[in-house]
Amino acid sequence: MTIDNNCVRAPLRYVVDDGVPPIMYVDWPEEEHKAHQPVYEEKIVTINNGRPESSVFKLSRHGFEFLNHTSNVKNFYDANDVEKNCYHEVEKLVQEKIYCNEVIVFDHTIRTSNEAILSEYGVREPVKAVHNDYTEKSASQRVRDLLTEHRAEKALKRRFAIVQLWRPIETIETEPLAICDGRTIPEKGFITIERRYPHRTAEVFHISYNPEHKWIYFPQMTPDEALIFKVFDTDAGAGVKYTAHSAFEDPNSPPTAKPRESIEIRALALF
Repeated sequence: MTIDNNCVRAPLRYVVDDGVPPIMYVDWPEEEHKAHQPVYEEKIVTINNGRPESSVFKLSRHGFEFLNHTSNVKNFYDANDVEKNCYHEVEKLVQEKIYCNEVIVFDHTIRTSNEAILSEYGVREPVKAVHNDYTEKSASQRVRDLLTEHRAEKALKRRFAIVQLWRPIETIETEPLAICDGRTIPEKGFITIERRYPHRTAEVFHISYNPEHKWIYFPQMTPDEALIFKVFDTDAGAGVKYTAHSAFEDPNSPPTAKPRESIEIRALALF
């Protein structure tokens, strides 16, 4: 890997289509023998520093946007604090950015590679694989999960989108988020990963390598900064439907760098 002020060259993990649909069993040890784990390959790619042009990237055009935004949350590891303060903040931001009729903020995930925090709070590690969090099937199911049957059927006949806000809890020194310009993601190379739980089945897209992908990151993001990006949109005219993203090993990170701590909040936008 080489270091440059304007970009880094670093490996990203892409899924490989081996002809067998990947199936994973989660919290279901007695069924794990049936799993077919996804196969990945590492590709060295250029990840451009987005800070010099941070104001250029727009949710409507690129699928993501960089924000200067301070949260009122005092403790991101307190779910009540996050739901009381951060959810309202995200609802307001999404409405401002995509002019929808209603926003329903429905969950959040904290990610860290700090082993002590992982053990104490039971949170998740950063995902080091190129992915998009929703498929056609899982996005529609999310609508059904959040709305009454009558409202869901009406919503599914209209435009809806799922949007995520990603922000640091502490300044990011390791494993930053790389995000792909949505205009450079062709409508191929999406591999459905089925995640089977004892009482439900979920789907996500992992994505195969394509040399057309244009990757961006924002080094040393602080708690007063955030990224908002789309992970699903039913509007064919919206330009960008998905936004691939992944954590990666930043070659600029010093050996003494602190483990990443971040939070992502998800919202359903109804039009």
